[in-house]
Amino acid sequence: MEPDTQTYPRATTPPAPLTLDRREGPFGEVVLRERGEHFEIIANGCFLMDTSDGRSERLLIDAALRSLPAGRTGPSVLIGGLGVGFSLVRAAEEERWGRIVVVEREQAIVDWHRQGPLDRISGAALADPRTEVLHTDLVAHLRTATERYDALCLDIDNGPDWTVTEDNGSLYSPTGLAHCHDRLTPGGVLAVWSAQPSPAFEQALRNAGFNGVRTEEVAVARGVPDVVHLASRSH
Repeated sequence: MEPDTQTYPRATTPPAPLTLDRREGPFGEVVLRERGEHFEIIANGCFLMDTSDGRSERLLIDAALRSLPAGRTGPSVLIGGLGVGFSLVRAAEEERWGRIVVVEREQAIVDWHRQGPLDRISGAALADPRTEVLHTDLVAHLRTATERYDALCLDIDNGPDWTVTEDNGSLYSPTGLAHCHDRLTPGGVLAVWSAQPSPAFEQALRNAGFNGVRTEEVAVARGVPDVVHLASRSH
């Protein structure tokens, strides 16, 4: 995902990135870089996310929880994409969540959190007894799993209109959205992160049978805001 707009003091040059690790995996190259005090994840040369501002990742979790039916006890959440860990950390900070399942297909990213420098961000959340990490492809998991979740919080691309790999596009197709719908409990919530609003995706959610389709934005000083697309399965 793209970071929120960041400014630097006048006449100050952003620090050059330092590559900490580079891996070739089944889906291509993933790189962990350090830039000043922040970390960046690059996939196949495409900037995914960094640790400069986690507001939109936190919104992904918070908006889903707010959207659940009142009175639901210990709801379960599936987080699609471990990333830099902000969404997982936010979920673990909220005691109302019951089971927290993270699906991450890149073993390198899991390693960076468990034995690498991203442990300083997610270490406590990964140690939370509610947390489980599944090393598998999210699209395949949604297609083959039988378990249902109260919330699906998905953040594996720069948005429905800008996927990291071509295969990810199927997640936002009618078939992929049908799988998401099937993996939700009645009244469950689908939340999808995007680097920009997508009216076409909103319509696709309605066409897939979701209710309460809406978009929440993260305010930025300039440029296009990050958003979270939200939709609910009917009771």
